[in-house]
Amino acid sequence: MPGSERHIAHIDMDNFFVSIEQLRNSALKGKPVLIGGSNDRGIVAACSEEARQFGIHTAMPMRVAQRLCKYATIIKADFEAYSKFSHVVTEILKSEVPLLEKSNVDEYYIDLTGMDKFFGCKKFTHELIRKVYKECGLSSSFGLASNKLVSKVAAGEDKPRGQLEIPFGFEKPFLNPLSITKIPGVGEQTAFKLMKMGVETIKVLSEVPATILCDVLGKVGHELWRRANGIDESPVVPYQEEKSISKEHVFQQDTIDMQLLTAELVRMTESLGFELRTQKRLTGCVVLKLRYSDGDTHTLQRSIAYCNQDQQLIAVAKELFQQLFTRRVLVRMIGIRFTHLIPGVYQIDLFSDDNETIKLYQQIDSIKKRFGEGSLGRASVI
Repeated sequence: MPGSERHIAHIDMDNFFVSIEQLRNSALKGKPVLIGGSNDRGIVAACSEEARQFGIHTAMPMRVAQRLCKYATIIKADFEAYSKFSHVVTEILKSEVPLLEKSNVDEYYIDLTGMDKFFGCKKFTHELIRKVYKECGLSSSFGLASNKLVSKVAAGEDKPRGQLEIPFGFEKPFLNPLSITKIPGVGEQTAFKLMKMGVETIKVLSEVPATILCDVLGKVGHELWRRANGIDESPVVPYQEEKSISKEHVFQQDTIDMQLLTAELVRMTESLGFELRTQKRLTGCVVLKLRYSDGDTHTLQRSIAYCNQDQQLIAVAKELFQQLFTRRVLVRMIGIRFTHLIPGVYQIDLFSDDNETIKLYQQIDSIKKRFGEGSLGRASVI
């Protein structure tokens, strides 16, 4: 019925990481820029449009990118700066919209249902990204549609500074000619299986019976069929950054054994990291808590770039412990807490310099999910 259609906007910051580096160093503008590790095992975490003209893309080995464009400027990723800019953009959007979901460090969903009666959803979103650009210098693209899936795809089809609206009822005509790789969640392995079946476009995928997709891909087959048909009823989840997860351990005997304290800290951090990845969430702040034998309790926290990877979280936790453990007296309890949680997954093409390490942790998580969290862990905690 008229007026009952949803209006969902997906805002995607244009080349977020490179844009921040260019804001901080104007000499980089208009030049090929690569962000990532410069060693032999490093990969391209992000690259400028000028670099893409040489055939460079994210997740490409850095040594290959350097061969393609030997004049490119290589910059080590500054996670702290990216997190700060992400917070600034989030605060701007929160102050202007009725319902905001932060789906990643540089992506947002906004539910504008009903606002078309007053402002016009496209005009409102256009003014919103203009405000973001005016206040922090970062440009954005947006897609506007009846659901989150189509709006996300639309936002990626007209970058940079794209503003694409898919009218209600035109979801399938918009999706049909696109490659199956445009569907969120379709990775290399899934795409390879589908292409072996002769399925290359979303239109063909939408015509494959859901039962066949389930036979080939398992339980995700039905959801993939729904996405190919432009169906997505998932709501925009209100952004709440202050939720937290934590673990504490009270020792049977108060201790000053550094090896024991560190092992317990690593064990708890690993456990919380696995919980984050399982729930597809990222943390932006690590808090360490110590209680001494006399009951005296101290905490110390540090804001970090959004992540959920053990190696980074453990490093931060150990540094906080070294800073906090100054009394050198017996410890009764140690605790670790992750706050500033947002939905999202740790993306190799955004944050990792080491492809092999990411694959290793993916395999570790797979084993834990299959055999239980305690089935695998660092030798230092055994």
